[in-house]
Amino acid sequence: MRHRVHHRKLNRTTSHRRALRRNMAQSIIEHGSIRTTLPKAKDLRPFVERLITLAKRVRTADTPGARLQARRRIYQLMTDRVLIPADHQEAYEALSLAKRARTLRSPSGRRFRAGAPKGKLNFTAQSVIHRLVNDVAPRFEERPGGYTRIIRLADRRIGDHSQLAVLQLVGGEEEPGSIVKPKKTARRLRTESRYAAAVKFLKASGKQERDSKSRPDTAKPEDDATNDASEAASSTPE
Repeated sequence: MRHRVHHRKLNRTTSHRRALRRNMAQSIIEHGSIRTTLPKAKDLRPFVERLITLAKRVRTADTPGARLQARRRIYQLMTDRVLIPADHQEAYEALSLAKRARTLRSPSGRRFRAGAPKGKLNFTAQSVIHRLVNDVAPRFEERPGGYTRIIRLADRRIGDHSQLAVLQLVGGEEEPGSIVKPKKTARRLRTESRYAAAVKFLKASGKQERDSKSRPDTAKPEDDATNDASEAASSTPE
């Protein structure tokens, strides 16, 4: 029986499922949204919202002990990893191993950097937990819950035909602004020209038909005069 069992097994072992959940949670904190299957999105959503609630507690707890406890709980659930800015990804790959270590970790070597370059470094990495506490949690300070949303997609995954969905953080939507119509293709232009020519032809033929009906009949008097002349000619004696 599955009484009081709320998680999904996802056809994985316990360790694999936990690692998958941690990696996906770190990705959604890094990028703001991820594209995955619907069962994974439903399983990940409460986990991410719990992490955001703990991050809010880190910022708003009354005592330093409560803030430290919430931060340690985040680390226990999600662990930590570094984030390299997308603008500096190529430069990071070109660095040596020693320079990478200085870029990733603080001088003490015990924690990741906070993303602020110091000294001779042009850029530094940023901790996932640091971004969660300092960038993501402030966006939801006035929100009691519901930090994420699931958007189902019409696409299906190639291979097993699984339903796909997008799991994203709420509050970062942008207005569409002015809607620009797409450029018409050559096939669309040909179709519209043919349609316009057909409409023009129908209008011209209808106009000619209406003019012929409304025009006065001038052929009848001529026919009457011809008939009278023929009758007079026939009635004249030889």
